[in-house]
Amino acid sequence: MSVIPKIRFKGFTDAWEQRKLGDVLEVIKDGTHGTHQDAEDGPFLLSAKNIKNGVIIWDETDRKISEDEYEKIHSKFKLQNNDVLLTIVGSIGETAILKDISGITFQRSVAFLRPSEELSSEFLYSEIQTPKFQKELDCRKSTSAQPGIYLGDLSEIPFAYSKDKDEQKKIGEYFLNIDNLLTLHQRKCDETKELKKYMLQKMFPKKGEKVPEIRFKGFTDAWEQRKFSECYKMTSGYAFKMSDYCDTGVGLINGESIQHGIINDDNLNYLPESFIQQYSEFLLKESDIVVGLNRPITNGNLKIARIPSKYNNSLLYQRAGKIVYKIDCDKNFTYVLLSQEILKHTLVEAVGSDQPFISTSKLDNWKMMMPSDMEEQEKIGLYFTSLDHLITLHQRKCDSLKELKKYMLQNMFPKEG
Repeated sequence: MSVIPKIRFKGFTDAWEQRKLGDVLEVIKDGTHGTHQDAEDGPFLLSAKNIKNGVIIWDETDRKISEDEYEKIHSKFKLQNNDVLLTIVGSIGETAILKDISGITFQRSVAFLRPSEELSSEFLYSEIQTPKFQKELDCRKSTSAQPGIYLGDLSEIPFAYSKDKDEQKKIGEYFLNIDNLLTLHQRKCDETKELKKYMLQKMFPKKGEKVPEIRFKGFTDAWEQRKFSECYKMTSGYAFKMSDYCDTGVGLINGESIQHGIINDDNLNYLPESFIQQYSEFLLKESDIVVGLNRPITNGNLKIARIPSKYNNSLLYQRAGKIVYKIDCDKNFTYVLLSQEILKHTLVEAVGSDQPFISTSKLDNWKMMMPSDMEEQEKIGLYFTSLDHLITLHQRKCDSLKELKKYMLQNMFPKEG
């Protein structure tokens, strides 16, 4: 049976072949089913959990077996470079290309797919990630406590491929390049997050101390302890009525839309434009700092964000708070400071165990350290704002690449058949 993809590289026009997966593989096998004794040193015995986003991930905490156990596992079968790995038990459908066989083997939760001469490893790796192939995997998995796919069922999956190895090569290289870019930007994003975490620990005084370990040149004065209420006030939003909601108009910022560092507008409600003047005391301006007061912690982070320009002149709903300045403080510094201090306060003082709520009266008495020198505040605030921008930049690039990859996987491989 022949099929044709929607998007192709220039110069390729021949229809693709469609066969069963098992017909285009030289080997289809799974990892060891045996019980193996752990060893302090030796080859790693990995599993499905070690394959994620096209990469084989392991470290010294992963399981090891002796050289003798390894030789028993591979007495009749040897792994080869460019074998394609596919997770088939538990987490199903993750794939990677084996580039270095030394010192590792796998449990039965991983299948080894060795392409025949008519198929490239990179092409096979790419097609496994298509929605069509993933759907085939999902349809065939067992419904036991731990989902799995039998090798016999795996070999029956329809597999479309170009008989032109040059076209296969171009497609495989294209998706590997996207994966490499994704890995690069994700690594930079993660590294910047780690740097931010480290500098937050070092550029703010530790408990009981008055100076941070790391400071900008020229600043030596001790930081001052201030109560929250001396510097800021937390004002709450208004209980707007659902009957006033409309399809478009003024955005209504509530505690659920406030996430750590962002305003999530997936389920945002809107109010009439006339409410801007009618409820001016609950008006939000660009760069205002808002906090989710109900269930204020998500994934270990405080629900705190700055209002972006597109929600300038939005309104604040009940159970969400806005930071009002009582003294001159740098806004960027304030955002960094309160992201930490309100989180600390919440972990210690939040009311209720099932539905914790930030008590503004208790927050008023929360003590925190801050520099009195406005220039030092500005430098610290600008430094962390720059880090946040870098994190956002790399995360957006990752998101764009993921969307591109998703689209091209849907269109560079045939959908029918």
